[in-house]
Amino acid sequence: MKRVKLMLLLALLLASCAPSRAEKAVIRVGHFPNVTHAQALIAHGLSRAGKGWFEERLGPDVEVQWFVYNAGPSAMEAIFARSIDLTYVGPNPAVNAYLRSQGEEIRIVAGACSGGAALVVKSDGPIKTDADFKGKKIATPQLGNTQDVACRAWLQSKGLRITMTGGDAFVIPTANPDQLSLFQRGELDAVWTVEPWVTRLVREAGGKVYLDESALWKDTGGKYVTTHLVSSVKFLKERPDLLKKWIAAHIELTKWINEHPDEAKLILNDEIKAETTKAFPPATLDSAWKRLEITYDPVSGSLLKSAEDAHCIGFIKEQPDLSHIYDLKLLNDVLREKGLAEIK
Repeated sequence: MKRVKLMLLLALLLASCAPSRAEKAVIRVGHFPNVTHAQALIAHGLSRAGKGWFEERLGPDVEVQWFVYNAGPSAMEAIFARSIDLTYVGPNPAVNAYLRSQGEEIRIVAGACSGGAALVVKSDGPIKTDADFKGKKIATPQLGNTQDVACRAWLQSKGLRITMTGGDAFVIPTANPDQLSLFQRGELDAVWTVEPWVTRLVREAGGKVYLDESALWKDTGGKYVTTHLVSSVKFLKERPDLLKKWIAAHIELTKWINEHPDEAKLILNDEIKAETTKAFPPATLDSAWKRLEITYDPVSGSLLKSAEDAHCIGFIKEQPDLSHIYDLKLLNDVLREKGLAEIK
C-alpha cells in the first residue's frame, strides 16, 4: 500500500514539473479591403469561413490574426509598433517606411499584385492631347502615394511645371470615393487612380482611360508593382521558418487564384462586403480584374524607378538608397524547391 501511495505521489510530482503544452505561434497580418490585395482578402475570407488557406499550410500550432487598414501609412505604423508581423501594402508606403527607419524595420519579401492604375478623363471632356492638361484639375488618391507620384512625374515629363499646390496643372489629393462624386459633378477634369476606381469612373461617371500606367513601364514589360508583401525585420530574423511557410502558401494561393478566377472573385467580393458592408457589382469587379495581374513577383525595377521619381519631384529629399529593401532569399528558396524560376 505504501508503495502504491509513493508511486502516486511520484507521478503527481512529475506531472507538476512537466512543461505545459506549448502555446500557438501567432502571425499577425495586415491588408486593405482593396481588390489589389487579392491574396489577403481571399485568405481572410477563408479564415472567416473556418477554411483558412494559410492555417492549413502552417499547421495546427500556428494562429493567423488578420488586421484591416485603410491606408499604407497606418499599416507601416503598425509594423513600427510591433503590432503586426507582415502586411500587404503598396510600394510608396514601404519605401517611406524603409527610409524613415534607415532600413532597420522592414523588408519586401514577395510580390502580390501588378498593374491596375490609369489616368481617366471625361469621355466628352476638353482633354484630347497631353497639352490639354495645362490648367486642369487632376485628382490622385493621397499626397505622396504611388499614383500621386506617378501622376506628378508624368505631367512634368510633358513639360508642365508641377508644385505641391499648383503650377501649370493642379494635382489634388482626394480620397477615392470623393474622386468619383467630384468627377461625376464635373469638378475634376481627370483622375489618376487604381482599380476598382478606374472601372467605377468609367462605368459610373462617364470617364475613359486616357493612359494605362502599364504604357510607362517599357523596361519591365509593362509590369509595375501595385502591392507586395512586407515583413518586419524582427519577424524575418526571429521566425524565418514561419515566414518561409507563409511565402510558400502565398505562392500556392497566387497560383490558385490565377487558375480559378471566378471562384476567387466570389470569395474576394464576399470578404470586401464583410469588411466594408458593400460588395462590388460583379461587372465592375470583372472589368477591374482584367487590368490586374496577381503575382508573387515584386517587380523590383518599377519600385526603384518610382522612388527615383519621388526624389525628382521633391517627395524624397535625398537620393534614396534602397539597396537592402528587398530580402527575396526565402522567396527564391521556395521557388527552387517548387521547380519554379527564381526572382532576380
